[in-house]
Amino acid sequence: MPNTNKNLGIDLDAIRAAREVGRGVVEHTPVTPSAYLSEQFGVQIILKAENLQRTGAFKIRGAINKLHRLGDLKKNGVVAGSAGNHAQGLAFAARHFGVKCEIFIPVGASISKVSACKSYGGIVLDGGESIETAVASAKARALETGMAFCHPYDDVDVVAGQGTLGLELLEDIQDLAQVIIPLGGGGLLSGTALAIKQQNPNVKIIGVQISSCAPYIYGNAPTGPVPTLADGIAVKQPGDVTRPLIESWVDELVDVDEDSVADAMMILLERSKMYVEGGGAVGVSALLASRVKPAKKGKTCVVLSGGNVDMGLMPNLIRRHETKAGRRALLFARVSDRPGALAEFLKVVAKAGANIIEVSHVREGLNLHVRETGLQVVIEVRGRDHTSEIITICKTAGFDVSETNS
Repeated sequence: MPNTNKNLGIDLDAIRAAREVGRGVVEHTPVTPSAYLSEQFGVQIILKAENLQRTGAFKIRGAINKLHRLGDLKKNGVVAGSAGNHAQGLAFAARHFGVKCEIFIPVGASISKVSACKSYGGIVLDGGESIETAVASAKARALETGMAFCHPYDDVDVVAGQGTLGLELLEDIQDLAQVIIPLGGGGLLSGTALAIKQQNPNVKIIGVQISSCAPYIYGNAPTGPVPTLADGIAVKQPGDVTRPLIESWVDELVDVDEDSVADAMMILLERSKMYVEGGGAVGVSALLASRVKPAKKGKTCVVLSGGNVDMGLMPNLIRRHETKAGRRALLFARVSDRPGALAEFLKVVAKAGANIIEVSHVREGLNLHVRETGLQVVIEVRGRDHTSEIITICKTAGFDVSETNS
């Protein structure tokens, strides 16, 4: 049993009380079996859909409990530094309690998260280059105005609120053996682990960080902004509250890279119809990249901690996924630079069953005949065998064609 002296006053009663505070505001989010993942690994894998939570992420759990516990201390309003999900949760909770909310958000934060924060009544302010500068600005603002500072993760009331997710998992999943949880600052991981382990210490709890910013694993963090799909968990410093809780209650920590996160986001969208942000998808990423093995007996639950994805990111992810799956291909062809040659080539490609997405002429940087032009053609196909078939048909028709990844 973990060292309960490190609970810092957070116990099962505190988490249960937080759940009562959140009733009517916090959604009891669904758990759903993943047929795709279960088939891939030959065991039962369940998804906890916090991407369907109010404000699109788990953060509302801790925010609503924090503001309740503040009592009259919140009368001048609340202020925080956040990359987006905490901002939304706090703004929503502040609106619920009828108090002012200011959020310092760092440069480069998700546009959709910032927009949602404003829609809940949050006042968005410049938080500088990182979450650390945003938090520092929020603390200074609190001292200046008498507003209550609300830390995104390093707070006992926030951790207790996040722990309500653990209560739901034990109620909803029979034979729960393992839970995989995204790890940024550690509020969700520590609170959920504490809630579960105090009732069933045999459940294995695993936290997942993004490799580009994993201070809980490697002890150091990069300086400056961290460009990552998992921006919601790119937290550079472990918390004074959350670190000892994680050390006491969590069984294992692993990290995942950007490519595996991109893969996980698209597999969740395509196979489970779940729209999940990078930081929320790292648990699935850990399974797909073999960083974590599912439990051999009992059910493994993967927490999808948020679904606030910028729409502008999705076309690039979809193109990457379709190319990797062999359903999208880039062909290069040399054709005669004369009227009608392009139409003849495209007619052959189309007749072979490809959907032509984009065509561009390339004349520079290539060793072309003076009467030749290069063509780059993006096509949608049925698979890699279909691409090979199309190339063969084009060559038979007299065109010099190859597939390229450039």
